[in-house]
Amino acid sequence: MLLDAAWHLFEQDLFPAASTESLFNPYRDRHEAFDLPDAPTIRRGNLRRYLGAYTKRPPVFLLAEAPGPWGCRFSGVPLVSEAQLVEEGFPVSGHRSSTAEAPHAEYSSKIYWRVLRPYFPHFFTWNSVPYHPHRPGEPLSIRNPTNREVAAYGDVLAALLEILRPARILAVGRKAEHALRKIGAEGAYVRHPSQGGARLFEAGVRAAMEEVLS
Repeated sequence: MLLDAAWHLFEQDLFPAASTESLFNPYRDRHEAFDLPDAPTIRRGNLRRYLGAYTKRPPVFLLAEAPGPWGCRFSGVPLVSEAQLVEEGFPVSGHRSSTAEAPHAEYSSKIYWRVLRPYFPHFFTWNSVPYHPHRPGEPLSIRNPTNREVAAYGDVLAALLEILRPARILAVGRKAEHALRKIGAEGAYVRHPSQGGARLFEAGVRAAMEEVLS
């Protein structure tokens, strides 16, 4: 697999860390009420399949902010939901890890892939904070990652960029922009697709992708 180096990085620096009261590591831990017994293994497997979808280095790297409670928290793949993983014809296949009656779906990931699907696999997506930030005692809530949390995973981000060596980097949201700035990487800001930003996100991403791929 082309991205074996990325997988080794994740095994070493991403999977082993224990969750905290406000940051959940979906690749190591599970919640008894929400996750299947082998949920962490399922999510690692989904991430492995995501890496395996690439036969060469993608020219564009998109950095998002952090997993949401209905997306990467259960799928293990940045900006991909369980519902998308099991959708026929979706570029990345996988398995659901939740105990919910139906696979979880996420608004942001729907917009994200509506825009970017025609360009796959010419882009790679990652999160500046790879774990799910939530409010203490509310495991399926969502909060913005702190600057300290963003800085804590700068080494992983820098190592991943060294592996991929993309021609263009896009920061999806201000936290992602901050994460890139902290490690000295140059990235162009695009609006996050949530909270009314779908049109600006689409315009920014399409312009960048067309420029790189033309």
